[in-house]
Amino acid sequence: MTQFFFEYGLFAAKLATFVIAILVVIVVSVAATRRVKKSMKGHIETTRVNEEIDAMRFALDAGVSDPEAFKLHFKHKQREKKLERKARRKALKRAAKRGEVDAVESDAKARVFVLDFDGDLRASAVSRLRREITAVLTMARDSDEVVLRLESRGGMVHAYGLASSQLQRIREQGVDLTVCVDKVAASGGYMMACVANKILAAPFAVLGSIGVVAQMPNFNRLLKKHDIDFELITAGEYKRTLTLLGENTDKGREKFIEEIEDVHLLFKEFVAEHRPGLDIEQVATGESWFGQRALERSLVDELVTSDEYIARACEASDVFEVKYVEKKPLPERLGIVLQDSIDGLLMRWWERGTFSRFFS
Repeated sequence: MTQFFFEYGLFAAKLATFVIAILVVIVVSVAATRRVKKSMKGHIETTRVNEEIDAMRFALDAGVSDPEAFKLHFKHKQREKKLERKARRKALKRAAKRGEVDAVESDAKARVFVLDFDGDLRASAVSRLRREITAVLTMARDSDEVVLRLESRGGMVHAYGLASSQLQRIREQGVDLTVCVDKVAASGGYMMACVANKILAAPFAVLGSIGVVAQMPNFNRLLKKHDIDFELITAGEYKRTLTLLGENTDKGREKFIEEIEDVHLLFKEFVAEHRPGLDIEQVATGESWFGQRALERSLVDELVTSDEYIARACEASDVFEVKYVEKKPLPERLGIVLQDSIDGLLMRWWERGTFSRFFS
């Protein structure tokens, strides 16, 4: 009897040890998963554009064709796709046996990756763009192409400088970059567009505005009128040039203009480097032009909408729309909505020439 209880106790101890080990593994796995989810603020989503266009074509075909003829046509297409997939699998198996999978992949259809950039004054969309570009470049081949649908009226110089640098990463890896402008790519928006191998624009898209503007009100006289003193203490001769509340001097004003001119010079040099065929002095006047006039000045390479260009690409390539989707808590989303509203108001003021600070 004593032996029985001893063996039973030993069995129970082993079972308890086993259960505890499993629980530890589960707890560690759950904790690790939570840490990963917490560290991952977003994820990449990919949509195959070819399938979207095929689905639209299928729906329209089903609505306008004779039912019997459509049924036969549909069966024929399904049979063709099945045979293509089967032949592809066989080719990959044969290549795998010979160790030539890379060769088969290189003979595959070229791929087109479609990205979007909807720019505001702060070019805040660059936080998504940089991740999308990083994801694409991890697998892009020389035969692939990146298409950026770009909409921006410009904004802060340093912000659009960073956005342009992100696009340069694509060029530096040897992948073709095409920028499509359906509505507007002006100022900082054109700074981004000019990095591309080719710029495509809709006939009435607005392009250009290669210039720099900096405006600010000054309330110094108003303060003096109400006997309000304002003190500005700086270390460094040009730490502040023009201010909102202090008394601006001719020397500070001259320095401010010098800085603006230097930014404009850098802008012109950047555009001229990437669009060597441009008469930079003719187009860097701060003016903007509609698509046809922009084509005449070599600001763009072709007049075509992004929809038409992407639809044509689907005929010869596998086209994928790539988006970085970031989940944000409600307070942050509300803050973004408020910031977008403020940006919209500032943009309207800026366009009317009443307020702006160092916007390209």
